[in-house]
Amino acid sequence: MTLQELFFKLLRHKSITPDDAGLLDFIEEYLSDFTAIRIDINDTKNLFLYKVFSKGEHLCFAGHVDVVPPGIGWNSDPFEPTLKDGFVHARGTQDMKSGVAAFLKACKDAKDFNGTLSIILTSDEEGDAKFGTIEVLKYLKNKNMIPDFSIVAEPTCEGVFGDTIKIGRRGSINGIIEVFGKQGHAAYPQKSVNTINLISPLLDKLTAHNFDRGDENFAPSELVVTDIRSGMEVTNVTPGHLKLMFNVRNSTKTSKEDIETYINTLLKELDFKLILNQSAKSFVTKRDSKIVKLLQSVVQDITKVNPQLTTGGGTSDARLLAEFGVKTVELGVINDRIHAINERCKLQEVEDLTKIFIKIIEKF
Repeated sequence: MTLQELFFKLLRHKSITPDDAGLLDFIEEYLSDFTAIRIDINDTKNLFLYKVFSKGEHLCFAGHVDVVPPGIGWNSDPFEPTLKDGFVHARGTQDMKSGVAAFLKACKDAKDFNGTLSIILTSDEEGDAKFGTIEVLKYLKNKNMIPDFSIVAEPTCEGVFGDTIKIGRRGSINGIIEVFGKQGHAAYPQKSVNTINLISPLLDKLTAHNFDRGDENFAPSELVVTDIRSGMEVTNVTPGHLKLMFNVRNSTKTSKEDIETYINTLLKELDFKLILNQSAKSFVTKRDSKIVKLLQSVVQDITKVNPQLTTGGGTSDARLLAEFGVKTVELGVINDRIHAINERCKLQEVEDLTKIFIKIIEKF
């Protein structure tokens, strides 16, 4: 099976999260010389494949086979890949069946490796991600099989293929502040406690507040207010309750506890409630680590592009690998249409990504 045939095969499966649409069964058969372990929980399908070539370090390729719903307005069938002007059009071309096809083909063609080669695949990265990669890692920890290094093939590049390697990710902390006052008549403001009046003098210390200055890997951890609502949408009633929502994409320098302390101190004179939820933890793989230096070198060799090392963007399953001590990086095709109508990527990018992964395996 050629790379293009493999890529198109993956794209034709209507694997809308958390349904793998039979893809993991196909992949298990495709890599039949690897030992397969299925860790299916509820509606989530998970597959771990591994092959011990020799004593040595453990390199794992990781990703997901699920995609978001296609939406309405496509120029072609989103689950029938169409090749036009060098671009493959289908749901999942960028996010992330291109990456999956590349590392499956690279592992299929691997004749030798200095250690253990493995693959983690889940059908629930685009959804709640409660029973996906995290459950595979729990299983591997219990079996003392946690990888040393991992490459997650999420789409990372910005302008040209090869220009971006992600060596970490910011964390994500969501917050809700509720302020309590006393509702009243607008004509008698002295008889009420207006929650808008309470919060207004403090907004400049909330909006765009930086908890740290950032560093060579991360931008500052900034508080971004995402919603404020109070009142009853009438002109003669003052509000007695206010709800403010925010998000902080935090670096490794700022913790959930730092945010909690800051807000509790800032609002200490108010009657309020704070709820914080950390949906993802920040991490970074050191720039001088083996996996970063090797991937940089191979990308430059294959693409003739000098990749930047970044931690920007949203979250991915790379954060879960990092939590288990795996030195993790991310490299994939250009990211400019993920989750969008008429998602597409260049077939050449998938071919070059496969070459990169093959060379990583050879030089590891």
